[in-house]
Amino acid sequence: MRNQTKGILLAATTAMLWGVLAIALKIGLNYFDSYTIVWSRFFIASMCLIIYFSYKRPAYLQVFKRPPWRMLLAALFLGGNYIGYMQGVNYAGPAVTQIVIQTGPILLGLVGFVFFKEKITWLRALGFAVAGLGFFIFYSSQTGEFATNQQDFITGIAWILFAAVSWTSYAVTNKKLVQKWPPQQVNLIVFTLPALLFLPTVDFSLFLLDYEWWVWLLLIALGLNTVAAYGTLAASFKYAEANKISIVITMNPVITFIILEMMLLFDVSWFTITPVPQLAYLGAFLVLTGAIIAVGIIRKRK
Repeated sequence: MRNQTKGILLAATTAMLWGVLAIALKIGLNYFDSYTIVWSRFFIASMCLIIYFSYKRPAYLQVFKRPPWRMLLAALFLGGNYIGYMQGVNYAGPAVTQIVIQTGPILLGLVGFVFFKEKITWLRALGFAVAGLGFFIFYSSQTGEFATNQQDFITGIAWILFAAVSWTSYAVTNKKLVQKWPPQQVNLIVFTLPALLFLPTVDFSLFLLDYEWWVWLLLIALGLNTVAAYGTLAASFKYAEANKISIVITMNPVITFIILEMMLLFDVSWFTITPVPQLAYLGAFLVLTGAIIAVGIIRKRK
């Protein structure tokens, strides 16, 4: 299999996992607070890797002795992304979060032109403009019809934008790291450091409650989603260009919207779902279309 194909398939796996993640996180908020969920995700992910490499590749664990400063920086950026995204889901809901978070891939596309010397064309510049128009339409429709609590909505948007910038910073740092270090060895630090940093924010009393078995299974699944999604993402950067990866992962909101519409259709009441206005769908379509064009899926024929 060609390296580019490997990279695209790995990124597609990440997109699928992220598409489901927003829904799962919103369900989890019925039982745990944002910080406890974020810590649990990092803790489960880090323990999975530590246990696995203890048996399979003990040499990988040597990175804990003196981790490169870029790994520590990537870990801080990813920690910021996780809590920003989690709070976005908490305050603004999965649909809004999944669209506004696309600022991250768009920023990554811009960074790719500057740091990775990827070519920019007038068509890509048009893509950024289309995405910007889409964000404006989507935001306007939400503030006018969709948001039931204006202050929560604005707070959610602020958290999501923070998450997007943090994710872009993580992606750029990680792209440099995987050129020298195995992706999963990088993730050892990237998962473990935030697990330690978020430890003081955890409400451990929640773990003493008598929840049904599936609630604990959901929490574990969120942690495993972290391992799988960021494992495939880190590996994809090793095989494909940053702009091509951005194209694929930008499509994950489609999965979220499909799931939300199915929940409305079958009256699934895991959490309150407000129907998305038609104008918001237009804005979302423009955001995704602009993002895809901006990161270079459409090229001129030579």
